[in-house]
Amino acid sequence: QVQLTESGGGLVQPGGSLRLSCAASGFTLDYYAIGWFRQAPGKEREGVSCISSSDGSTYYADSVKGRFTVSRDKAKNTVYLQMNSLKPEDAAVYYCATVYGPSCGLGIDEYDYWGQGTQVTVSS
Repeated sequence: QVQLTESGGGLVQPGGSLRLSCAASGFTLDYYAIGWFRQAPGKEREGVSCISSSDGSTYYADSVKGRFTVSRDKAKNTVYLQMNSLKPEDAAVYYCATVYGPSCGLGIDEYDYWGQGTQVTVSS
Protein backbone atom coordinates (compact mmCIF):
# COMPACT_ATOMS: atom_id res chain seq x y z
CA GLN A 1 0.00 0.00 0.00
CA VAL A 2 1.49 3.30 -1.09
CA GLN A 3 1.66 5.82 1.74
CA LEU A 4 3.27 9.21 2.18
CA THR A 5 3.71 10.98 5.49
CA GLU A 6 4.83 14.61 5.67
CA SER A 7 6.39 16.19 8.73
CA GLY A 8 8.48 19.17 9.70
CA GLY A 9 6.02 21.98 9.28
CA GLY A 10 5.59 24.72 11.84
CA LEU A 11 5.83 28.41 12.57
CA VAL A 12 8.88 30.30 11.38
CA GLN A 13 9.77 33.97 11.10
CA PRO A 14 10.35 35.58 7.70
CA GLY A 15 13.87 34.81 6.56
CA GLY A 16 13.95 31.60 8.54
CA SER A 17 14.28 27.98 7.45
CA LEU A 18 12.39 24.73 7.74
CA ARG A 19 13.03 21.24 6.47
CA LEU A 20 10.05 19.15 5.48
CA SER A 21 10.21 15.38 5.28
CA CYS A 22 8.16 13.01 3.18
CA ALA A 23 8.45 9.44 4.41
CA ALA A 24 7.44 6.86 1.82
CA SER A 25 6.16 3.37 2.51
CA GLY A 26 4.83 0.61 0.30
CA PHE A 27 7.11 1.56 -2.57
CA THR A 28 10.69 2.51 -3.31
CA LEU A 29 12.11 5.79 -4.51
CA ASP A 30 14.06 3.87 -7.12
CA TYR A 31 10.91 3.70 -9.24
CA TYR A 32 8.67 6.50 -8.01
CA ALA A 33 9.10 10.23 -8.48
CA ILE A 34 8.19 12.62 -5.68
CA GLY A 35 6.65 16.05 -6.00
CA TRP A 36 6.11 18.77 -3.43
CA PHE A 37 3.05 20.97 -3.64
CA ARG A 38 1.48 23.65 -1.52
CA GLN A 39 -1.92 25.18 -1.05
CA ALA A 40 -2.62 28.46 0.67
CA PRO A 41 -6.10 29.43 1.88
CA GLY A 42 -8.29 30.49 -1.02
CA LYS A 43 -5.71 29.51 -3.60
CA GLU A 44 -5.22 26.55 -5.87
CA ARG A 45 -2.69 23.87 -5.10
CA GLU A 46 0.56 24.56 -6.90
CA GLY A 47 3.69 22.60 -7.68
CA VAL A 48 6.80 23.63 -5.76
CA SER A 49 9.47 21.09 -6.58
CA CYS A 50 10.04 17.50 -7.63
CA ILE A 51 12.74 14.88 -7.82
CA SER A 52 12.87 12.16 -10.42
CA SER A 53 13.30 8.49 -9.65
CA SER A 54 15.72 7.74 -12.47
CA ASP A 55 18.66 10.01 -11.71
CA GLY A 56 17.48 12.31 -8.96
CA SER A 57 16.99 15.27 -11.28
CA THR A 58 15.28 18.16 -9.53
CA TYR A 59 12.91 20.89 -10.68
CA TYR A 60 11.61 24.00 -9.01
CA ALA A 61 8.89 26.55 -9.44
CA ASP A 62 10.27 30.00 -10.23
CA SER A 63 8.87 31.33 -6.97
CA VAL A 64 11.13 29.08 -4.88
CA LYS A 65 14.16 28.65 -7.11
CA GLY A 66 17.35 29.44 -5.23
CA ARG A 67 15.64 29.18 -1.83
CA PHE A 68 14.27 25.63 -1.71
CA THR A 69 16.19 22.41 -2.22
CA VAL A 70 14.70 18.95 -2.70
CA SER A 71 16.73 15.85 -1.91
CA ARG A 72 16.23 12.19 -1.17
CA ASP A 73 17.69 9.53 1.09
CA LYS A 74 17.05 6.20 -0.55
CA ALA A 75 18.21 4.26 2.52
CA LYS A 76 15.49 5.96 4.55
CA ASN A 77 13.04 6.06 1.65
CA THR A 78 12.49 9.70 2.48
CA VAL A 79 12.45 12.91 0.47
CA TYR A 80 13.23 16.29 1.99
CA LEU A 81 12.38 19.85 1.11
CA GLN A 82 14.82 22.34 2.62
CA MET A 83 13.22 25.76 2.65
CA ASN A 84 15.42 28.80 3.30
CA SER A 85 14.77 32.53 3.25
CA LEU A 86 11.11 31.90 3.86
CA LYS A 87 8.63 34.61 2.98
CA PRO A 88 5.07 35.18 4.23
CA GLU A 89 3.81 34.13 0.80
CA ASP A 90 5.37 30.69 1.33
CA ALA A 91 2.84 29.98 4.07
CA ALA A 92 0.61 27.08 3.07
CA VAL A 93 -0.15 23.43 3.64
CA TYR A 94 2.62 21.49 1.97
CA TYR A 95 1.96 18.11 0.41
CA CYS A 96 4.16 15.46 -1.10
CA ALA A 97 2.89 13.22 -3.84
CA THR A 98 4.20 10.32 -5.87
CA VAL A 99 3.83 8.67 -9.24
CA TYR A 100 5.40 5.59 -10.76
CA GLY A 101 7.92 6.45 -13.45
CA PRO A 102 11.38 7.85 -14.16
CA SER A 103 10.63 11.55 -14.50
CA CYS A 104 8.75 14.21 -12.58
CA GLY A 105 6.90 17.43 -13.15
CA LEU A 106 5.01 20.10 -11.25
CA GLY A 107 1.53 19.33 -12.52
CA ILE A 108 -1.01 18.16 -9.98
CA ASP A 109 -2.60 15.73 -12.40
CA GLU A 110 0.69 13.91 -12.89
CA TYR A 111 0.56 12.34 -9.43
CA ASP A 112 -1.45 9.41 -8.13
CA TYR A 113 -0.84 9.30 -4.39
CA TRP A 114 -0.80 12.13 -1.87
CA GLY A 115 0.15 12.66 1.73
CA GLN A 116 -2.02 14.39 4.30
CA GLY A 117 -0.02 17.63 4.31
CA THR A 118 1.90 19.65 6.86
CA GLN A 119 1.24 23.29 7.75
CA VAL A 120 3.92 25.93 7.23
CA THR A 121 3.28 29.34 8.76
CA VAL A 122 5.63 32.26 8.09
CA SER A 123 4.97 35.15 10.38
CA SER A 124 6.71 37.50 12.77
